[in-house]
Amino acid sequence: MQTIVGVRFKKAGKIYYFGIGPLEIKTGDDVIVETARGVEFGHVVLGPRQVDDAEVTLPLKAVQRKATDEDRERVKSNHEQEKEAMRICEEKIAARNLPMKLVDVEYTFDINKIVFYFTADGRVDFRELVKDLAAVFRTRIELRQIGVRDEAKMLGGIGCCGRPLCCATFLGEFAPVSIRMAKEQNLSLNPTKISGICGRLMCCLKYESECYCDQCPVQKKVQPPAQGSRVVSIEGEGRVISLNQQRRTATILLDDGKTIVASWEDVVEKEPEEEDLANVAALAAIAAIQAEAAENGMGDRPRGRRRRSRGDGEHRRDKGSKEGYGNEGHGHGKRDFGDRPHRDKGQRDHKDRRPRRERRDNHENPGTNEANE
Repeated sequence: MQTIVGVRFKKAGKIYYFGIGPLEIKTGDDVIVETARGVEFGHVVLGPRQVDDAEVTLPLKAVQRKATDEDRERVKSNHEQEKEAMRICEEKIAARNLPMKLVDVEYTFDINKIVFYFTADGRVDFRELVKDLAAVFRTRIELRQIGVRDEAKMLGGIGCCGRPLCCATFLGEFAPVSIRMAKEQNLSLNPTKISGICGRLMCCLKYESECYCDQCPVQKKVQPPAQGSRVVSIEGEGRVISLNQQRRTATILLDDGKTIVASWEDVVEKEPEEEDLANVAALAAIAAIQAEAAENGMGDRPRGRRRRSRGDGEHRRDKGSKEGYGNEGHGHGKRDFGDRPHRDKGQRDHKDRRPRRERRDNHENPGTNEANE
């Protein structure tokens, strides 16, 4: 078993655990501890407690001593020097014309290192800047790039609810927040209404997310959006143009022409009834026009005749003549060829090469050609 205490170095910062050794420490005491960055001044937020050795990351460093009034005065002096260091660093950044924004400066307790926090859109080559700062302060210099959430945490501010930012008051670490949490809580998917001052989804969406899981501890499997479907992301609405199954990301073309890459958890596919009403109305109008045209075409088209058997006793017409045969109405399927000349077997095998019009005239008036001849 190990006796540990929880120490915090910044307001709403991460809690680190240290052993107490022979010291008597209680919650609210100021202590001096040794960390990976050097000697630091911290505040005890969790009193002594017993924990198993398996729950402690070894080796566990112990608290060196309790802080004195001189230590507190030194901390105040370091804060004053941080303001001057920030002004000097901003001048050096402007002289180097570097695309970076300085956010905060932090001195270690023993002034063994100065940490400069900055934000930038991409990677910045600040090697020459480090040399300039080291020449001025004569100590170790560290430049650390942070994100927009960490920037809001350091600077603080007032949220849309009218209260100080959660990340700057009590949140020690950032919990992952997705837009699906807003959808499950029936909130507006408008990015301007569910985003904080950092431009990311508000951390408070996580607070009540567990209450909307239908009493089910099993987490739902995230399905990828369909390619070509309309989705809502933190950047706005758009259409999915490609999917990456390995990285579980989707490339989205926003309505304003911007292309972004977002994870499947950060996008919500719009329902079919939420599609563009103009496109749906246009498709419905086209379908109605096609249906009306098809109906009119079927009404103008003559109906086909029903095929009947030869023995039905009705009149039949020969395809090569205008007059029908079987006018007497023989009911046994026999045809009355009238005055049609009879051809023997040899004539049947002989193919008539005359034009169809002459053959038809000869059939109607069999004596005309003989008289002409």
